[in-house]
Amino acid sequence: MRMILVAISLSVLAGCTEPQAPDAPATLPGEDACGASRFQNLVGQPKSVLDGVTLPEGNRVIGPNQPVTMDFRPTRLNVEIGKDGRIARVGCY
Repeated sequence: MRMILVAISLSVLAGCTEPQAPDAPATLPGEDACGASRFQNLVGQPKSVLDGVTLPEGNRVIGPNQPVTMDFRPTRLNVEIGKDGRIARVGCY
């Protein structure tokens, strides 16, 4: 009988251990992983200037109120166009 009580006690105690902390998230690349700093001069320019600019592969030009996916890709260059038809933001996300 005593062995049964010990086994039950050990089982209960095993369930009371604190969960281990999850691994720390992977370090994200620098804030300029997509090269956005090279294109900051476009901010405030009309959208039409993009016709003469070679953007990195995998870029995304986002129009006003345009739905986009919410996946975070720090190496993707995003160019946001404001309601006034001008480039409002260039960033890596």
